[in-house]
Amino acid sequence: MTFDLLPEQRSPETSQHLLLHSVSWEKYEAFLELLGDDFPSLRLKYLDGTLQFVSPSRNHEFIKRNIARLLDAYLEETRTPFFGLGSTTFRRKVKSRGVEPDECYCFGEEKPRPDLAIEVVFTSGGIDSLAIYEGLEVPEVWFWENGRLRIYCLGERGYVECERSQQLPSLDMALLSEYVTVENPLDAVIEFRKQI
Repeated sequence: MTFDLLPEQRSPETSQHLLLHSVSWEKYEAFLELLGDDFPSLRLKYLDGTLQFVSPSRNHEFIKRNIARLLDAYLEETRTPFFGLGSTTFRRKVKSRGVEPDECYCFGEEKPRPDLAIEVVFTSGGIDSLAIYEGLEVPEVWFWENGRLRIYCLGERGYVECERSQQLPSLDMALLSEYVTVENPLDAVIEFRKQI
């Protein structure tokens, strides 16, 4: 087993990443069991023998929570049945994939895998998250990167970038994105609710 520490300085803008290579599925599951709920700020991603530990930055967590608050407000205002599953661990041994999304949701009813996963990206490098989600058959993934949301919808040949959400086609993504970085989260949610 070898590892790479991605060479980034710890700051409010960057997350810390550690990559381990040649990690068996059993070792991945052992790490999950060892960490349990004792390290909620540490997230794991697993893809074909590569294990990535991620310690999110303060800015990462601020953006993630803002997106979740705004999306929850939209779902409540539109009376859309949903189950917010946060950073639940999803894994599939047969595909050698595992992930803890920043946020995720099931719509209509609770399901074994989310309908929507959300990832906030402040640093580059590491495991290909879309490859993990494709192996888990998550229908839609949003990435917040460089100040905007990018939507990926799963099709017959993998993910394609989409202009609108297929899971929430009536959601104005530009409007939601406009409120993500507002400094006061309460003001952002109140104003966003008025616009819906």
